[in-house]
Amino acid sequence: MTRPPLDKRDWIAGLEKGLLILESFDSEHARMTPSEAAERTGMTRTAARRYLLTLEHLGYVQGDGKQFGLTPRVLRVGWSYFDSARLPKLVQPYLQQLSAAINESVYVSVLDGWELVFIARNGVSRVMTTGFVLGARVPAPLASPGVILLAYRSDIDSLREWLDSTQLRPFTPHTLTHKTRLMEAIRQARADGFAVIEQQLQIGVRGVAVPLKSRHGEVVAALSTNMPMGKEETESALARVLQPLQDTALAMLNVL
Repeated sequence: MTRPPLDKRDWIAGLEKGLLILESFDSEHARMTPSEAAERTGMTRTAARRYLLTLEHLGYVQGDGKQFGLTPRVLRVGWSYFDSARLPKLVQPYLQQLSAAINESVYVSVLDGWELVFIARNGVSRVMTTGFVLGARVPAPLASPGVILLAYRSDIDSLREWLDSTQLRPFTPHTLTHKTRLMEAIRQARADGFAVIEQQLQIGVRGVAVPLKSRHGEVVAALSTNMPMGKEETESALARVLQPLQDTALAMLNVL
């Protein structure tokens, strides 16, 4: 994803590097030494250590003298989005009505780079969950809302370049990692105006998504549902949920 260039006079390199350190932690790197953090961020060990110590002083990481890990304080930064952003608040009443109408969990999500982020949801109670928590991030090509958002991107060349340089991880035996077939699925979603994804991230789960457009015709997010497949055929599932999804997306035109 490209952004407009920023004047060098306005750039704060220290802030960039501090955020790089925070973003370098993940499930496979829950605790890191300064050397490991340096390797993941491209910094020197000395610089990474200084940033880690500063973040520790501010309460965002904690260390034992050798390794560092994130603290719950980092959630203040992420959760501020849900407290301040306009879009999640605007869509919530619509999600409540839609979820009640189709008896499925429903979501609004947006792209962050090449990842899909779920920013609003309304769920139904199930013994086995088939959904996503707020703030969950997944590879965009492997979820129905991600596919529909990629389908409506104008810079298709950058999508091809990203796919060419990315190794797609198989989450299930059904995960689509063949890049040519993935591009075909994205093109089909654009032609259809909706996306259906089955068992890409979780066995036995189907996702259906439609684009959310502003009153100016710009695609700003995706509206989707996740459901257990059970014995319901794809066509039957679409007949049950697609029209309510499309009607809700149309109704949201008035507020987006």
